[in-house]
Amino acid sequence: MDDITVYAYADGPLGEMLLTGRLSAGGRAVLRSLSLPGQKGGAAVGDGWVRDQGAFAEAAGQLEEYFAGRRERFGLPLDREAGTEFQRRVWAALEEIPYGATVSYGEIGRRVGVAGAGVRAVGTAIGRNPLLVVRPCHRVIGADGTLRGYAAGPERKRSLLDLEGALA
Repeated sequence: MDDITVYAYADGPLGEMLLTGRLSAGGRAVLRSLSLPGQKGGAAVGDGWVRDQGAFAEAAGQLEEYFAGRRERFGLPLDREAGTEFQRRVWAALEEIPYGATVSYGEIGRRVGVAGAGVRAVGTAIGRNPLLVVRPCHRVIGADGTLRGYAAGPERKRSLLDLEGALA
C-alpha cells in the first residue's frame, strides 16, 4: 500500500483539530499529527493528501471523551517513526506522565539521561511534538511551576491542565 497521507478534522474546545496520518494495511488510521489552530509548527494539509473523516473516527471519539472528562489515556495507533531518535525518547517519556500530573523539563531530561544544558534540547524536542493533546506535552512545566512553552499557546496549556485537575 502506498504511503498516502490522510487527514480529518475534529471539533474540540481548543478549536478545530487537524488529524493526519496514514492507513495501515488493515485500514486503521495511524496518527502522525494532531494540530490546533494557530499552533507553532502545526501541520497543514498538503498536496495529494486525502480527506477521510472515517479513518479518524476512533481518534475523534477518544478526543471527545477526553475533553468531556471521561478518558485519561489514549489508545490509538501512533506513528512511531517520526522525529529523531532523541526526539522519540523524549516523546516516549511524555507518554508516561500520568493524567492530572505535571513534571518539569529537568525531570524529563533525567528520564532520558540528559542533564544541565542538555535540558534545552529536551525543551526543543518537546516543542516539536507532533501529537498535541494525545502525547501530553502540556503536562511539562517549569521547575518553578510556571506554564512554559506550548506550541498552541499558554492559554490552551492551562485549559488542558485545568481539565485534568493538575493545577492547584
